[in-house]
Amino acid sequence: MSKHFSKQELARCFRANGARCKECPLKQPADKLPDGVEGNLEALAEQVLEPARQRLGRPITVNSSYRCQVHNKTVGGVANSQHMRGEAADITTGTVEGNQKLKAVIEELGKFDQLITYPTFLHVSWKRNGMNRKQRLRNV
Repeated sequence: MSKHFSKQELARCFRANGARCKECPLKQPADKLPDGVEGNLEALAEQVLEPARQRLGRPITVNSSYRCQVHNKTVGGVANSQHMRGEAADITTGTVEGNQKLKAVIEELGKFDQLITYPTFLHVSWKRNGMNRKQRLRNV
């Protein structure tokens, strides 16, 4: 996908206990994605994640990106979640201060659809098709 973000990292789909979803179409390694998902993940990596990583100058951990419908429901994701289309990632630097810097970098770069701040991570999305809203939200 990009220098610092692999397809396997962005396309894994796990339940909260770490086990792969039994119903997930990713029973094989991340080479059997639903139509359009791989292109969306590539765009997310190239347009948002990699530029943010380069500017920040430190690693970014992807907690969750692509999710199958079952996994999305399990974690309380909204029914039309961008995660299910490969358009979103939940990311962290591992510290509150680092996440604040990461948020500032993403805002400065200006390429995102949604940027949602959670207490321990950021949700960032990018649409390769359609208009990106540059919507900033906070979920505490």
